[in-house]
Amino acid sequence: MQRVDVSDLLAFVAVARERNFTRAAAKLGISQSALSQTIRLLEARLGLRLLTRTTRSVSLSEAGERLLRSVAPRLEEIEAALASLSALRDKPAGTVRITSGDHAADTILRPALKKLLPEYPEVNVEIHVDYGLVDIVAERYDAGVRFGEQVQKDMIAVRIAPDMRMAVVGAPSYFAKRSTPTTPADLADHVCINLRLPTYGGLYAWEFEKGKRTINVRVEGQLTFNGIYQILSAALDGFGLAYVPEDLATPHLSAGRLNRVLEDWCPPFAGYHLYYPSRRDLAPAFSLLVDALRYRG
Repeated sequence: MQRVDVSDLLAFVAVARERNFTRAAAKLGISQSALSQTIRLLEARLGLRLLTRTTRSVSLSEAGERLLRSVAPRLEEIEAALASLSALRDKPAGTVRITSGDHAADTILRPALKKLLPEYPEVNVEIHVDYGLVDIVAERYDAGVRFGEQVQKDMIAVRIAPDMRMAVVGAPSYFAKRSTPTTPADLADHVCINLRLPTYGGLYAWEFEKGKRTINVRVEGQLTFNGIYQILSAALDGFGLAYVPEDLATPHLSAGRLNRVLEDWCPPFAGYHLYYPSRRDLAPAFSLLVDALRYRG
């Protein structure tokens, strides 16, 4: 049997329900003659008469009745599925997957989502906390959050935070037994708390800059973590010096729980950016999230 097109079945269902070629043709937006030709070709492909025509009415044959009962519900399911896809274009819905470090997830993403998600109950956001510079396309993320200098040139980048500074801090109990470092080179004589990066499996080198001088220092100590909050907690406990975002250290500096050193070696740098591969065909849920995160300071 020759293959039957869905459009032919739609034409048949319209005639079967209307019991009239003129009304069915108007509903489908085609001419009555074109509709009649479609039905004749459908009957020819099936080798069965589906409709019984008289000068005044159209009725279904036994084969037509069986086809209508079988096909009509399935066509309605298809129409409903297509309608649901159209709804995705018209209103924000679906899941947005983002990879981010823990600091950005806690200080940027979570506060924004606290305002956004209650207004859009059909939008879901999945945040994967990871310090690795993952390939967001290969790993099927919608976007990633990284410092501006870490975003690849072929990505669309949207600033979601102001410029940042890092801070080298230690507990008063730590400095009670050691001298204060005045240059990055002095860190060789100090116990420091390391951050391990998953991308290369190595320890993060602390980055310093003063004037035209740029220095990366690989520090040593007894403790290594893969999260910045654990490093901060260890510094508060007196385990050594930590290199953390300034905003995390500020409350503890104000309260006297931490002391800061090498401040003149930690200039501002480009803060967090949301990045993604293309501006084309952005889902409403993702566009909504981008707008909510966009930095407007």
